Amino acid sequence: MAVVTISREFGSEGDRIAQKVAEGLGYHLADKSTIEKILLAYGMVDFDANYEKVHGFWGRFDLAVNQQRSDFLRLLNQSLATLARHGDAVLVGRGGFAVLAGFADVLNVRIQAPLALRISRVKELPSIGSFSLAEAAVKDNDRLQEKFIESTYGLRWDAADAFDLVIDTGKTSADLAANLVVDVVRALEGQKPAGRKTTAEIRVDPVLASAVQDVLHCHQASHGAGFRPLAQVPGP
Repeated sequence: MAVVTISREFGSEGDRIAQKVAEGLGYHLADKSTIEKILLAYGMVDFDANYEKVHGFWGRFDLAVNQQRSDFLRLLNQSLATLARHGDAVLVGRGGFAVLAGFADVLNVRIQAPLALRISRVKELPSIGSFSLAEAAVKDNDRLQEKFIESTYGLRWDAADAFDLVIDTGKTSADLAANLVVDVVRALEGQKPAGRKTTAEIRVDPVLASAVQDVLHCHQASHGAGFRPLAQVPGP
């Protein structure tokens, strides 16, 4: 199995599960911080002057429009595809399930939980502390995630048929959920259903591949074969 993508609702414990899955499999964990480092290493350093005062890399992306946003999304998709081509990675968020749909060696996982439970969990965060702030944070995050996935990939963020495995942490502990994902990945390793493409067939930009290897501190792609130019991934 080359890749696990984790799509998670805020407050579902998806980040914790992703970390445990990566540890259990010995895979790289690639979250938004990892993607940011890859894009910066690749040379995605310039933003329009209008966004200079916006805090954070992804905050600037959220405000980007038109061609700038289109270019950014293209590079984001190529980064996800290149991580998949590198192999042995758990990709957290960023629409990985949409970019890597249809690959035989990618397991797309969604982690969710009932709204009330997610709000109660978020309320316990030191930066939140109240029910009203927790409720607003959870609902705002849901709206942003839904808008991003639907506007970028034309998919419903919460559509079960977009995933291979959907886990509700209202009924399943984070540890049990992580163990389940690890068990499924191990059961699928080495399988290649007839007629289905694998991440070994993804063509990538060697410069971007080098940036991925540098950020992951791993200079031997698990698939072994050399990289070929230009990642083939869905456009925005």
